Amino acid sequence: MNIALLGAGHIGQTIARLLNASGDYRVTIMDRDRHALEVAANATANACATRPLALENPTILREALSGQDAVVNALPYSLAIHAATQAAAAGCHYFDLTEDVAATQAIIRLAEGARTAFMPQCGLAPGFISIAAHHVAAGFDSVRDLKLRVGALPAFPSNALKYNLTWSVDGLINEYCHPCDAIRDNRRIPVLPMEGLEHFSLDGVEYEAFNTSGGLGTLCATLEGKVENLDYKSVRYPGHRALMSMLLDELQLKSDPDNLKTIFRRSVPTTLQDVVLVVVIASGMRNGVLAQEVLARKIFAERTDGHTHSAIQITTAAGICAALDLFRTGKLPKRGFIRQEQINLPDFLANRFGRAYAQSTHIESIS
Repeated sequence: MNIALLGAGHIGQTIARLLNASGDYRVTIMDRDRHALEVAANATANACATRPLALENPTILREALSGQDAVVNALPYSLAIHAATQAAAAGCHYFDLTEDVAATQAIIRLAEGARTAFMPQCGLAPGFISIAAHHVAAGFDSVRDLKLRVGALPAFPSNALKYNLTWSVDGLINEYCHPCDAIRDNRRIPVLPMEGLEHFSLDGVEYEAFNTSGGLGTLCATLEGKVENLDYKSVRYPGHRALMSMLLDELQLKSDPDNLKTIFRRSVPTTLQDVVLVVVIASGMRNGVLAQEVLARKIFAERTDGHTHSAIQITTAAGICAALDLFRTGKLPKRGFIRQEQINLPDFLANRFGRAYAQSTHIESIS
């Protein structure tokens, strides 16, 4: 299967390595940054073709996609609509990692009546968390509460924010500043980002969680009328939200996101030593009894073949590679818009890429 991989950043490099190692994909990595392309090529022992080009140019991108079977988009969320539009024009199937709600809505419209498939949101959250939550909810006769909690955290927090950059700064600021979806009392409603603060402990570690945008993907639309309450919150170490609220609201950097991103890139170190936390808590009626089920996992950074791969690289790349692989083997629709929750969790965990989650650390206690 011929794959055009857009973006040669850390996530793109991991995707290229996984797909190339499988032997079933011929990957061409496309990016305007020649150095990033060299690094990505080295990550696959130069087994992947590379192509430098101005990805933001519609004509150039559309021509580059000609002859490809599918596009895997690992570019910033701001380019998702553009990339999906050119994939449609070139007759390619389309997969991406976007958490942006507006971009997803545009891709849904683009997929209407299309002869190819469009599957955005194939990462961790949205992505795996929707697959896991939908599976857990299906085990109840009726669902009262469905809580999704996800954190991409430094393993060794050492600053006042108790945070390091483990993924896209653009995506991070986007989820802190845009409205969120939730279901309350059987109705889908918008809720404010950074609100809904809660504290919990998991495996002996204290955390906080609060509303952030985009993590639910299409799950609200899928489960509206089927669950009483549904929400998604990002997990951080205690104290992070208060400092972010000061930056965003009191210093009014919410209205100056470009400056905020510059501050983050200049002042907050990146790290490959991270941990991804995934928690789904469901309660409802099962066989006439009010019951609760918890799915909780931690995925850590790891070192293989002389390369360190962060937990967010592993989980994000595993999500989109598994979705593509399940599509290739006929376990997903061949055209139109595909929701993450259309993936069967056992199929995902049995997949050669999805096993990154199946092999993760299971948590013994939550409170």
